[in-house]
Amino acid sequence: MTTEFSVREIPFSRYGAWFCLSPVVGLSSYAEDVHLVSHRNGMHPVLSFVPLLDGERVPVEVTADPSALRWRAGSGSVTAVFSSPDVVRLRGTGLGMRISAVQSTLTPFTGTYFFADPAGGLVFTSYETGHRLRLTVQTGQWRPCGDQELGEAERGVVLDDGEPWELTIEELGTARPPSRPANDFDDAVADVREEFGCFAESVAPWRGDRTPAAELACYVLWSATVRPAGFVHRPAVLMSKHWMDKVWSWDHCFTALALAPGAPGLAWQQFQVVFDHQDEQGALPDSVTHSEVLRNFVKPPVHGWALSLLRQRLPGGLPDAGPTYRQLRAWTSFWLEHRTAPGSLLPHYEHGNDSGWDNSTVFREERLVRSPDLAAFLVLQLKELARLAAETGDEPARWSEQADALLDELLGELWRGDHFVSQGVASGTKRRSASLLDLMPVVLGEHLPREVFDALCAGVAAHLTPVGLATEEPGSPYYEPDGYWRGPVWAPATVLIEDGLRRGGAVELADQVSARFRATCEKSGFAENFDALTGEGLRDRAYTWTAGAYLLLAGEVGRGTTPRR
Repeated sequence: MTTEFSVREIPFSRYGAWFCLSPVVGLSSYAEDVHLVSHRNGMHPVLSFVPLLDGERVPVEVTADPSALRWRAGSGSVTAVFSSPDVVRLRGTGLGMRISAVQSTLTPFTGTYFFADPAGGLVFTSYETGHRLRLTVQTGQWRPCGDQELGEAERGVVLDDGEPWELTIEELGTARPPSRPANDFDDAVADVREEFGCFAESVAPWRGDRTPAAELACYVLWSATVRPAGFVHRPAVLMSKHWMDKVWSWDHCFTALALAPGAPGLAWQQFQVVFDHQDEQGALPDSVTHSEVLRNFVKPPVHGWALSLLRQRLPGGLPDAGPTYRQLRAWTSFWLEHRTAPGSLLPHYEHGNDSGWDNSTVFREERLVRSPDLAAFLVLQLKELARLAAETGDEPARWSEQADALLDELLGELWRGDHFVSQGVASGTKRRSASLLDLMPVVLGEHLPREVFDALCAGVAAHLTPVGLATEEPGSPYYEPDGYWRGPVWAPATVLIEDGLRRGGAVELADQVSARFRATCEKSGFAENFDALTGEGLRDRAYTWTAGAYLLLAGEVGRGTTPRR
């Protein structure tokens, strides 16, 4: 395996784990050293790893691939491997290591308590994560410090470089027998290499020279997957194992689509994970993670669109048509019954956050807005409901009729001959913006009148830079290079628009959108978003929906079903 990456860009972790090894310790916060960072109860750096030579800190080169992370200084090295989702093994030769609790202050409610367990091992008990980390030295010379100390103290263990050493770090709840390595260290590395290799081969068997970032994209998804715990009731792909360590109620659709052909079970679990928290009104939560379910906002109803593609991508089609129909029916009814003002057929967002485009200029003057993307998504969702109704023995006609009525209302109220506008709910004012959000009805593809589709294609082309689709036209006075949804290129908009273009017959433009986004990922990785003019990766640098979008688009190229460029 030759896939290497910087841990400053992508955290070192593995499928199932709730923690990672990374120097990224908070929101846009980078430490000098690698840390063990937990994603239970939020993002919390718990332990720091400081390489030592003759007892003193020493500069090292840190490298990583999917199977191992390595510190190197001269002829000395330390290697780390996740031998299981909750156990990390470290081995050092010619290089020591100080492993310490990050917080030096322990209070009755914060910090990390450290003690030597009479039953074996050294235990770090973390208030912030609600879990313990047990360190067991298997071989080598070592000395603890801060055993049972309260208040201000250094707490941890020092491994000497005088002879080879090996240890394990386990994440656990209250108690269990100490970990004893079941195999040789090198065999543990080989096992992880094989496990990830099987995953990559399943998810992206088509990867090759034409899709050079595919294997790393697979790693981003694989390593961000966590086991069921807390409010996460199924295996789930977090948006990131940096600070965006949640599942939001739309990113799960894109990662599910990327996983569907090769890992259909995981893909379906990923699609369902937020529906586990659907409320009585049919609303999905804004986000779900280990320790919280947030409902202060929602996310756009892209789920009908996603299901229509999952039909094609999942071997054997959609499972569980009956429950899926009821879930999608309730989610659609939420928008039509609870987010539609009296006298209007068009639903509205209550804030930009509901749209997923938090600070888009569509919401610059008013926050409660009827924007054309929302109606477009619901038209597709109603059409998918009609298909599901037919499969479950219900009456599909009512959903088809509602879809047609909503599309007519969208075109009648928000289409202005050559562009869409949005409408403030309170003021009734209709406004045109330079945001790509006003062009999102292109996702309707073949369902749009030709003149409308062609005009939207022209608008999309005006947003297309050499990097990809700018979310605000670069010539707009509100364009910002790092303006979140006011300029940068984003994965979800790219995938939705590319699909709509292709279904509507604008194949050449769809090919350009795909090619430019893929080239940006191949150059700049899988960042949260990208500067639309330079291609620089911005914000969180290991986003799973960015990696998933790359796999979706690159898969068509790898299978030879679209042009190269």
